[in-house]
Order: sequence, then structure tokens, then C-alpha cells
Amino acid sequence: MTNLLETILLFLGATLIIVPIFNRMGFGSVLGYLLAGILVGPHGLGFFRDVEKTMHFAEFGVIFLLFIIGLEIQPPKLWAMRKKILSQGMLQIFLCTIILSLALHLLLGMDGNLALIIAFSLSLSSTAIALQTMKERNEFNTEYGQGAFSILLTQDIVAIPFLVAIPFLFENASGNSVSSLWLFPVILVVLVLITRFLIRPLFRHLAASHSHEVFTASALFIVLGVASLMMKIGLSAALGTFIAGVLLAESEYRHELEANIEPFKGLLMGLFFISVGMRVSVDLISSRPLALIGSTIAYFLLKWGLIYLVGRFNKMNHRNASKMGFSIAQGGEFAFVILGIVLQLKQVSNEHVQFLVAMITLSMLMGPFLEKVLVYGKRFYRSSVVDEPRYDLIENKNAEIIIGGYGRFGQMIGRILRAQGIPFVAIDHDSDQVELVRKFGNKVFFGDVSRLDLLRAAGGENAKFFVLAIDDVDQSLRAAQIIQQHFPHIKIFARARNRGHAFDLLDMGITKIKRETFDSSVNFAGELLIELGIETEKAHAIAERFRRHDEAMLLEQVKVRKDEQMFISLNTQGAAQLEEVLKEESKKSYI
Repeated sequence: MTNLLETILLFLGATLIIVPIFNRMGFGSVLGYLLAGILVGPHGLGFFRDVEKTMHFAEFGVIFLLFIIGLEIQPPKLWAMRKKILSQGMLQIFLCTIILSLALHLLLGMDGNLALIIAFSLSLSSTAIALQTMKERNEFNTEYGQGAFSILLTQDIVAIPFLVAIPFLFENASGNSVSSLWLFPVILVVLVLITRFLIRPLFRHLAASHSHEVFTASALFIVLGVASLMMKIGLSAALGTFIAGVLLAESEYRHELEANIEPFKGLLMGLFFISVGMRVSVDLISSRPLALIGSTIAYFLLKWGLIYLVGRFNKMNHRNASKMGFSIAQGGEFAFVILGIVLQLKQVSNEHVQFLVAMITLSMLMGPFLEKVLVYGKRFYRSSVVDEPRYDLIENKNAEIIIGGYGRFGQMIGRILRAQGIPFVAIDHDSDQVELVRKFGNKVFFGDVSRLDLLRAAGGENAKFFVLAIDDVDQSLRAAQIIQQHFPHIKIFARARNRGHAFDLLDMGITKIKRETFDSSVNFAGELLIELGIETEKAHAIAERFRRHDEAMLLEQVKVRKDEQMFISLNTQGAAQLEEVLKEESKKSYI
């Protein structure tokens, strides 16, 4: 027990000291975890000697990560991204795997299958580092951010079956593994049936009990239960939890599951990266520094160049393609898992694995440095990220209106309500925005309205209306679902960023929707018509007719949006009808 406590204290202590420093420097927590592992590991200060035991426990972080990735991969979302997955994700994996495998075969003499597996592992990028960095910089919804996400998503999807296939790429694959593979379709059918007829009804029952602790326990039980089942038959636990996540992706409890699993995933992923850092041999770095640093730079730049070409092939400009390359040119966490499997199969020496682990880890450290120093400089990217303050203690819990998101959209509504003397609670997740609007005398609270505990603290039980003005689409939908599930009495007035966002809100039964640029664009078009010489009343009537027609089309399109042919046909008919309608309006006399 004493040893266990000391181990936990050492892990937590290293995390508390090193990770905040890296966050403040703008390099993210993952790199802090890696460095912490290097320092406390057997090749550093020597606090931990048995790395393998730690790795076995730490791999649960990958299992939880895969479950959450599965929850995010809804079949309709995958179908909508199919072109990006093929033209960006699969192209990147193919180019990197082929070129790196040729380099390994020609330069190091690796045989074909081993070179292919190692090259594939090197083609993968760190989802944890890339997504965290893009979200910190608020660049997830940019062109390069969406391109990087499509590549990362493809990598995560492809890596899962690849993990299962590794033993079968070698001649000495055991008969037990082959027989286990035949069990996989059976297990898949069982998982589908259990998800549909047992887990979803169970969640409905648990949700009715309003016991947050029991719901969390059930989520952990499902993840660990599926992982245990897959390990029993000799298959990848990560594969099982990924499939379980996909099967629950369209469940009404998806966001609740994600919120419950996220803290455990975060802690275990931190432990995973610390364990990876513990495997980095300081002796190896000191004995072969030039070979290691040279290999890391060559690997990073080669991968950056190939990703840059993928971006340019997909018609990105130089700047976006370059930024996408730098964001995902580092090695990925799945590479460590794949290298561990290859080592267990005794297909590669421990020295080679140590060298590759060190190279991948250094590439994770190298990316942010190269990006800041060589390309964009201090003025383009902020070099420090301050810790977010704790969520505010919310007052005035009896207000009937809650405004979630107090940017340019939410502020307009708040100003009108304040002028009428109507009380409301305004909440925003951007601490900089909160500090800014407070300088002008606005009372705004810092918090995340997609969190159930914060909604309760904001007085969700007493509120009658919720103005959903969040900028981030995913967060907006998550907040809407939680409000509908836990506060069904609240009427939601939602801001939609675009037509797709409006479709998603309509699917959830939300009818009070305002697209953020729609009214201003229509009104501006009306003013342009007046300047062109059209009578003022007629111009306003044309603009209003367009507005009514488009809103009606929106309601029709949402019914068939998952059927591409029907959607295109309806859109074509709607365009023709609109032309006729506006021609009729333009013929009317308003004198």
C-alpha cells in the first residue's frame, strides 16, 4: 500500500510541477507529461524501474480515448466527411506509409511486412496534441483545422483494424489469434444486440433515477466490460471500446457518456504519456545525439512535406497547407501501442523500439518549437497560454432567461433585455471575452453551458427561456441536448452558425432558430435593390418574400437532408420556385 501511495504521489507531483509550466509556455499538457515521464523514469532520476507494469495500466487511457472517439463518429457525420476522408486522410496515410516503408527497407534493411508496420505507425499523428492546440488557439473551425481533423479522424479509424491485423502479417501468428479473429463477427453482432436491447433501456432507467454517480459507474462498467471481453478472446481492447462508442454515437445519452468518461480519459491519457516518457532512454539520447536528432528532423520535415502536398492537392493555399502540416507532422500516441505489439511479437529488437520511441517523442516536442521559431514567430502565435480561471459562482439564480454565449450575438440580446429592465444570467466560456465585456459594465459569468452542473448552478430549474448563442457548433448542440434532457420546461431560442447547424437544431425539435448572418444579408440585399432604383416598398417586399421562401425551404430540406439525391432535387425545385416567386413580386405595383 505504501509503495502504491508513493507511486501515485510521484506521478501527481511530477504532473503538478511540469505540466503547468508547459501550458504557460504554450506547448500543451501532453509535452509536459512526456517530459515528466522522462525525468521520473528509469532512464532519468530513476524513481520508477518497472515501466512495463505502468504501461499496462496506462494503456487504459488509450481505451477510454478510443471510446470517446467512437462516440464522436456518427455514421451520418462520417458520410458527410467521406470526400475529405478519402482525399485528405487516406491520401496522407498512403503517401507517408509507402515512402517511409521504402526508406526503412532501403536504409535499414527491414523486411517488407515489418517496414510496412513501422512506417504505418510513423504515419500517424497525435490526436491529443493537435486537437488540444487547435482548440486553445480557437482555430478548429478554420480551413486548415478542418483538414487536420479529417486526417486525424481517418488515422484513428484506420489504426483500429490495423492493430488487429498486425499479428497476421507475420508467419508466426499463433493459431489462437486466428481463431480469435473468427470470433470477431460474432462479438460484433453481440455488441450490436446488447447496445440496442440492453444498454439503451438501461440508460433510460438510470437517467430517470437522476443519480449522476450511478450513471458514471455504468459508463465505466461498459467501457471496461467491453475491453475485458475483447481481451478474453485475444483481440484488441481498444477495438472493442471503439466499436462500442460508435454503436452509442447516435444515442440520446452520447454527450452524457462523453462528459462522464472525459475526466477518467484525461487522467489516464496523462498517465499513458508519462509512461511513454519513462521509456525514453536518456542514455540513448546522450550516446547517439546526432543520429537521433537528425532522424527526428528528417522524419518531421518529410511528414510535414507530404501533408503539405496533400493540402495543396486539395486546393488549400500555401499558408493553410503549411499550418496543417506543422499541426500534425509529429508522431502519434498509437505509434507507441503498435511498437509495443511488434516488440511483444519479437519482430524487432528492444534497442530499435527505444530509438523509435525517442524519435517520436522528440518529434512531439519539436513541432511546437519549429512552428514558433521557424515559420510564424512570436507575433503570429501567442507563446503563452494562461490557465483558465475557475468557473464563477453564479448569482441571480431566479432569472427567467439564461444567455449562453455572450459574444456579438448574445450581447445584442442582452442589451435589449437590460434596456427593458428584464433580468437575465449571461454566461460565456471565453475568459478573455468575459473580462472584456466586464470592463464596459456588463455582468457576465465565466462558465461552460454545455456542463450540467453549471446549468444547475445557473438556475436551470427556475429559468423559462435559454438563448443559445454559442459560437462553437458542437458545443451548441451538446448544450441544447443537455438542456432538453434535464430541463425540458425551458424554451430554447437558438443561434445557428449556418444551414447545417440549423438542420441539427431542427432535428432536435428546436424551432426558434435564427441564422446569424441571414437577416443582415437579406436586409442588405434590400438596401442594394433600393440603390439600384427599385421602389423602397417593392425592395422590402422582395426581401421579405425571399426570407419567407428560404425559411420554408429550410423546413422542407431538413426532412430529406440525409438523402443526397432527394436533397439536391428539392434544392433545384426550390431555386426555380424562388425565381418565379420573386418575378411575380417584382411585377406588383406599390404606388
